[in-house]
Amino acid sequence: MNIFLETERLILRQFTEDDADNLFELDSDPEVVRLTTDAGQPPEYKIIQTEILPTYFAHYEKYDGYGCWAAIEKLSKAFIGWFSFEPIVHSSYFDPALANANDIQLGYRLRKAAWGKGYATEGSKALIFKGFSELETQDVLAVALAENLASIRVMEKVGLKLKKRFIYDENSQEVVLYTLKKDDFKRENYVTTLMPAE
Repeated sequence: MNIFLETERLILRQFTEDDADNLFELDSDPEVVRLTTDAGQPPEYKIIQTEILPTYFAHYEKYDGYGCWAAIEKLSKAFIGWFSFEPIVHSSYFDPALANANDIQLGYRLRKAAWGKGYATEGSKALIFKGFSELETQDVLAVALAENLASIRVMEKVGLKLKKRFIYDENSQEVVLYTLKKDDFKRENYVTTLMPAE
């Protein structure tokens, strides 16, 4: 298992080809994708195998420390979703008028069984800490549908501030953009979240 980082309760590791079933199951839950741009689009297993996972693998090769990571609950050893922390240029939301191509976008998607346990906040804080402390991250961004109040609360808990609201052209829905600059990063608010990987 190629571990990227650990928190008190989570392991974030690289995806493997064996995770196709995990991703398919995650995206097959209509409640999980209800407030995402994937809503109403059932996942295709072949797309996961031939496009999504190969994209993750390519980013591991291209970037040192950025990518999309499988989230494993330490206690149960279960796959509970994913966290992404990678250049926003790869996002369907990317617009040069809103962000620089090398700004880092934070994102996550968790199984319903993992909701309400603080995992989104825990994993996000650890990634932000690692980005600003160990990588060369200068700006962290996160986007969510304006109606996704749970994700917005996580953004605010991890220190991001509202920068802009805009309409996403592909689905005509209102989106919020939150940001945190390295100059505004307060290390003491994050340092306890990250554990050294063994």
